[in-house]
Amino acid sequence: MMISDIRQRFGLHQPGSFDQQAAAVAEALTGPDGVAAAAGIVHEFADSAHAEIQRLAAELSRRVGYQFVVDRADYRPMWREARPDLRWPLFELPCGLFPYIHVAGALRAISAEVKLATDQNRLHGHLFEILDLTIAGWEFASVRVDTDGAALATLLISTARDLRTTMSKEPPLPNPVRELMRRNNTIDVYAPDAHRIVGGMNPGREMREMLLA
Repeated sequence: MMISDIRQRFGLHQPGSFDQQAAAVAEALTGPDGVAAAAGIVHEFADSAHAEIQRLAAELSRRVGYQFVVDRADYRPMWREARPDLRWPLFELPCGLFPYIHVAGALRAISAEVKLATDQNRLHGHLFEILDLTIAGWEFASVRVDTDGAALATLLISTARDLRTTMSKEPPLPNPVRELMRRNNTIDVYAPDAHRIVGGMNPGREMREMLLA
């Protein structure tokens, strides 16, 4: 019920910037039930993204006569092969959740009360899965990197770090994260409403600083 309420109250059809709406989502998801709902948003978004990418990859495979293998643990090899013919779907998933509003707000809620998070291994995997897809979109699908996208990526990294500190045994970092950590590339970040560079983001450095500290 909480997730359904969040889905209806916030989104592209509602007033307010992405950041303002994400902050309001986080405020609505407090306490054990709120954190559970926030994790549910992350799970639903990751599952919906995977299902949609599988569908799109299957369509592309039939069209070109080559089988693209979708691996939830590491989407990057598939995106390298499929670009630029595979559409990046995270802005219009069937689940109706928007990454810069619902997911960003859920991440803030989880980080604020991370000790309340349950099913930690599943949540850990889905945080990195969404991060993998976010950065793959930048690199392989011509997704414009604006301040909202950069903020989401940073939130995914910092929330994963916070979660890992509460786990009795930290899981190994996924292969896409290890690959990106070996890089030191700075990506131009644009203003959301203009073709104007307002900063930069170095995903590999941020991951090293947050996840290896």
